[in-house]
Amino acid sequence: MKALIYTGVETLEYQNVPIPCPSEDQELVRVLASGICGSDMHAYLGHDERRPAPLILGHEAAGVVVEGPNAGRRVTINPLVTCGICTFCTSGRTNLCAKRQIISMPPREGALAEYVAMPRSNLITVPDNIPLEHAALAEPLACGWHGVRLGIGALGLPTSDIRSLAIGGGAIGLGSALCLVAQGVQDVTIVEANVARRVFLTQNTGLKVISPDELEAEAPFDMIVDGVGFAGTRDAASAHTRSGGVIIHIGLGENTGGLDIRRMTLQEITFIGTYTYTANDFNQTAQAIFDNRFGEINWIEKRPLSEGANAFKDIRSGKVEAPKTILIPEHNNPDTGP
Repeated sequence: MKALIYTGVETLEYQNVPIPCPSEDQELVRVLASGICGSDMHAYLGHDERRPAPLILGHEAAGVVVEGPNAGRRVTINPLVTCGICTFCTSGRTNLCAKRQIISMPPREGALAEYVAMPRSNLITVPDNIPLEHAALAEPLACGWHGVRLGIGALGLPTSDIRSLAIGGGAIGLGSALCLVAQGVQDVTIVEANVARRVFLTQNTGLKVISPDELEAEAPFDMIVDGVGFAGTRDAASAHTRSGGVIIHIGLGENTGGLDIRRMTLQEITFIGTYTYTANDFNQTAQAIFDNRFGEINWIEKRPLSEGANAFKDIRSGKVEAPKTILIPEHNNPDTGP
């Protein structure tokens, strides 16, 4: 099969590799849509020691089961594989399983490839009327869904009364904003520094999108989701959250700096760090996609998997306006798979 291989810092190669051999509890999935995540970009830039080269990146995928009794089943993939027996797993907090693994991180290869093998329990059936490139968004949207759910619970207000801000107009920030709306929050604003992306989001999402300069004139927010995770965005979050409010921190841009701990302490601002999502969050997110609760999904860009190296370069250089780039495997070579 063909796959996009991360071979070194800012280097990706489109290569032939062996097709995965699924175990008894797994299905072989023919990947038909696979998104580029911020964590893929971190690896590409050499900033993630958990993803050493050579490695197939990608964990936001959807496709079709190709073998066995479920052949032809359209699926979206929950890429987080957990043990199923620890206290976290049995209590429903699967994202905190100490033995969790995610595809695109050793020992599991990722989904920027023509095929991937996944546990049967990690596959969610996709209705025939849902484009698979939309179904592939279940993973990044589930990150926001999980964080928003935790934030609403901590805030303790009716969702209709919550005034919220998402920092960052990329897939996580936009996804979190859409999850806020889908979970009942009506007052939602996105702050985005990139002018071209700000225009794109304004034209394609129907959400209120402002610049960082405009943020200064805004009243404090009940809930802020930081979908970027740099010192500067944490500084903005801790400055613009109201007393008794909640900060949901999803972004992993850099590890330290930014939070005004004194203000957060004196004003009793709750800080919640979130990592991925539970299995139930993922299922609910997928169903929300199927039910059209995220509105018109016209904020993605599609490119062939064979052009994936250029897609990474364009994202790196800031040329891509769309918050999410989806790579589409061509499956043109009859010798590359079943």
